[in-house]
Amino acid sequence: MHITVVGSGFVGLVAGACLADFGMQVTCADIDEAKIRQLQSGKVPIYEPGLEELIRRGLAQKRLAFSHDLKKSVQDCLVIFIAVGTEPRPDGRANLDHVKDVSQTIGRYMNDYKVVVIKSTVPVGTAEQVTKWIREAQPQPRDFDVVSNPEFLREGAAVEDFMRPNRVLLGCSNPQALAIIKDIYRPLYLLETPFVISDNRTAELVKYATNAFLAVKISYINEIARLCDRVGSDVHLIAKALGLDGRIGSKFLHPGPGFGGSCLPKDTRAFLKTFEDFGLENHVVQAAVEVNRGQLNEVVQKLVRELGSLRNRKLCLLGLSYKPNTNDVRESPALKMCEMLLKAGARVRAFDPVAIESARAVVRSPKLSFAKTAFDAASGAEATIVATEWNEFRNLDLAKLKSAMAGDVLLDARNVFDPAAAAALGFRYLGVGRAAAVPAGKRVKATAAR
Repeated sequence: MHITVVGSGFVGLVAGACLADFGMQVTCADIDEAKIRQLQSGKVPIYEPGLEELIRRGLAQKRLAFSHDLKKSVQDCLVIFIAVGTEPRPDGRANLDHVKDVSQTIGRYMNDYKVVVIKSTVPVGTAEQVTKWIREAQPQPRDFDVVSNPEFLREGAAVEDFMRPNRVLLGCSNPQALAIIKDIYRPLYLLETPFVISDNRTAELVKYATNAFLAVKISYINEIARLCDRVGSDVHLIAKALGLDGRIGSKFLHPGPGFGGSCLPKDTRAFLKTFEDFGLENHVVQAAVEVNRGQLNEVVQKLVRELGSLRNRKLCLLGLSYKPNTNDVRESPALKMCEMLLKAGARVRAFDPVAIESARAVVRSPKLSFAKTAFDAASGAEATIVATEWNEFRNLDLAKLKSAMAGDVLLDARNVFDPAAAAALGFRYLGVGRAAAVPAGKRVKATAAR
C-alpha cells in the first residue's frame, strides 16, 4: 500500500519511518526543500532515540522516500496522513492554517479515491472542516473519507510508542475507510493492541482530554509538594502511596518545575477554548494551568531564599530540554528557568547532552554561556540547578560536582538525587517537596504558611 505523510516534523517523521518499517511504501512530503534534501541523505533534523536508524533502514530498503512534490505525492497514494503543526494562536486556540493548506492541496490534486487521516492534534469539528476544505478545492468531485487518528507519542520514546502503542484510536463512520486503516496497522494486531473505534468528534476530543488529564496530575502533585515543603514531609512517599492505588496510578505524579513541551501547554489552552466555544468552563483544567504557571516561580524562589539577590551570582544550570531524550526546548521549564535567572541578573553556565543548539537559537544573553560537560558548567558556580532529569545527571559524581563548585547550594528541581547523600557531602540541598528526606541537622528551614 502506498502512503503519503504530509509534514516532516516530529509526528510526521516518526509515523512515516514506522509505517515504512511495517512494510508500507511511504513518502514523507514537505514544502521545505532544504529539510527534504537533508532527510534524503539520511540526516534527521530532530533528536529522537532510534528514529535516525529507522529512517536509514527505510531508505536503504526503498520503502521510505522524501519529496517536496506534493502533487505527485498526493496522486501516487491511497492514504494521506496529515501531520502538520497546529501551533497555538495568541488566544490559545489551535492554528489550523497548515491543516487547511494541506487539505486544499489534497483536494486540488486528488485524482481518485483517497483516505485522509488526521494525525495532527486538532480541536473538535476539524474533520468536518477538512472535508469542507477538500471539497471546495476539488476541480471535479472525487470520493474520499476523513479518519481521525490522533497520536499519543511521547518525545524521547516516540518510536517505541508507535510500534507498541497502548491503544489505537480511529474516528470514522465509513467501514471501507476503517478497513483500509486497520490494514495499515495490521502488525499491531499481533501485539493485541486495543483498537477504539468512534466518530470523528469523539476521537478529536479524546486527544485533548488525555493531555489535559495528564496536566492535572502533574499540577496536583506539585501542589502537594508545596504543602510538603511547608510541613516537612516527603512528596515522593506520598506519590508512591498514591500511585499504588490502582484507581490513580503512578504515572505523571512527579513533582518538579511544571509541565512543558510541545503538547501539554498548548493542548490544555486549546481544550479550555473548546469548552468556551460551547458555552462551558472547565474549572479543573483551568486550575491545573494556573498552578503550572506559578510552579516555576515557586522553584526559583527556593534559590532566592538561599542566596538572596541573584545579581551577578554564578550559577550552573543542568538541562535545557523540557524532558530527557529530546532536543525540544518548546515551552521548556528548564529554558524558562534560565530566562528567569538571567532576568534576575545571574550569570548562567548551562549544559545539556543534546539541546544546547536548540537553546542557543532561542535565548541570547551575554550572561549565558554553554559548557561541554556538567562539571565544566559547575566550575566556580555558587549553586547548581538540575532542571531536566537526564539519566547522566542522575548518575553524576556529586563529590566531584561539589569540588568543582565555589558554593554549596544544589537546587534539585527534578528530585533526581538522594537528599541525604547530597547533604552528607556538604550540599545545601533544595528539592521539591522533600524536606523530610534531608537529615534534620542539614535541612533548609521550611517557609511558614502565608
